[in-house]
Amino acid sequence: MTTTAPTEETKVSDRGMVTIPAAIRRRLDIEAGDKLRWATTDTGELTVEVVRQRYGAFDDDTLKADLGGDSLETHDLAGYEPEFAEDV
Repeated sequence: MTTTAPTEETKVSDRGMVTIPAAIRRRLDIEAGDKLRWATTDTGELTVEVVRQRYGAFDDDTLKADLGGDSLETHDLAGYEPEFAEDV
């Protein structure tokens, strides 16, 4: 695979961390929350796949299910079984 973009170089830290150059992040639309999937071939070549894992992916969801009741009420009661009659 050939590319016309200039070669980017980063240094691996003592903890194995690297920084993705800004130009590559912009070109591949890599944002906070995305993941990188790393793989190597038998010949030692490294491949990296961007896996979209954006924050707030469901913020615009309008299909929220009604679970019944006020969440503040039902959360504390779920699974509660009173031991004594006066606890009811």
